[in-house]
Amino acid sequence: MGKGAVISNKPMDFVRDTMDPFLFCVHHLDLYPAGNELMGPDESLIGRQIGSDFDESNDWKMYHGNTVPGFPAHPHRGFETVTIVLEGLVDHFDSGGATGRYGFGDVQWMTAGAGLMHSEMFPLVNMDKENRLDLFQIWLNLPAKDKFAEPGYEMIWANEVAPFEILGGTVRVISGKWNEIQAPPAPKASWANDPNHEVGIYIISIKQGETVAIPKASSKVNRMMYHIDGGLAEIEGHILSPRDGMQLDPTVEANVSAKDEMVRVLILQGQPIDEPVVKYGPFVMNTNKEIVDAFADYRATQFGGWPWGSADVVHPRDAGRFAQMADGKKITPS
Repeated sequence: MGKGAVISNKPMDFVRDTMDPFLFCVHHLDLYPAGNELMGPDESLIGRQIGSDFDESNDWKMYHGNTVPGFPAHPHRGFETVTIVLEGLVDHFDSGGATGRYGFGDVQWMTAGAGLMHSEMFPLVNMDKENRLDLFQIWLNLPAKDKFAEPGYEMIWANEVAPFEILGGTVRVISGKWNEIQAPPAPKASWANDPNHEVGIYIISIKQGETVAIPKASSKVNRMMYHIDGGLAEIEGHILSPRDGMQLDPTVEANVSAKDEMVRVLILQGQPIDEPVVKYGPFVMNTNKEIVDAFADYRATQFGGWPWGSADVVHPRDAGRFAQMADGKKITPS
């Protein structure tokens, strides 16, 4: 009998354990109520721990927002963020002068590189119904040679990574390649930009009673699979339950089945950068000295400053989805 695809399987909370070249993966699912005139929740905040509200027993959270939920201006250096918004809206502002609103299938790929401040706010634009927010944010490391890459971001609109029909379900290829399905290119400085690194970010929906085969990759690849929602998934007799994460052998074709109801899973894979990682808060570097330097640089320069006034600024309710780059160029989804 040949070796199996499953290496390990364990429960996780809303922050998922990741493997090199990934640093972090968090799933935010919030059933926000109808919004008020300021695009905050039209319900009382009494009893909610604003600023540290990650209590998963709450069906919606304010994070660090005081009126509109979200994450007001904060810095990053030395890595990238990939934010996949399955449902809901995010308002982006950054210290480079770029801004935008995206959601409902859109993906933002932000290279913090040498240093960037940004805010991520979740405007509750619906006043007559709930404002459901469902998103993943994934931190992807940068190698030492690219830690000080020019900061910036790129938008991948929902239609560019629309679900493809495959045997047993559908797949959205956010990064990399799935058989003949190719994702849009990653930013130039990204570890994912080089196809030899085999970086893949896939969201797979498996139909009830069906099976999806995950294509093989090289033995150099780290591959993790995470349960998003739906029923139980089964791989070679191993059960993937809600909140579970499973490490897979990329050299073995993994057949993932949905037994009782539809299942959605997220797969992160890639060849490791295999360099020292030193993390402290919003900075990810290779040495302790580089972390100290990052804090000193931020205190001295604020990574370009904050041109937007309020740290938790949002766009008007009717702004629609768009991206405005630092050079003033405005992009909208087709």
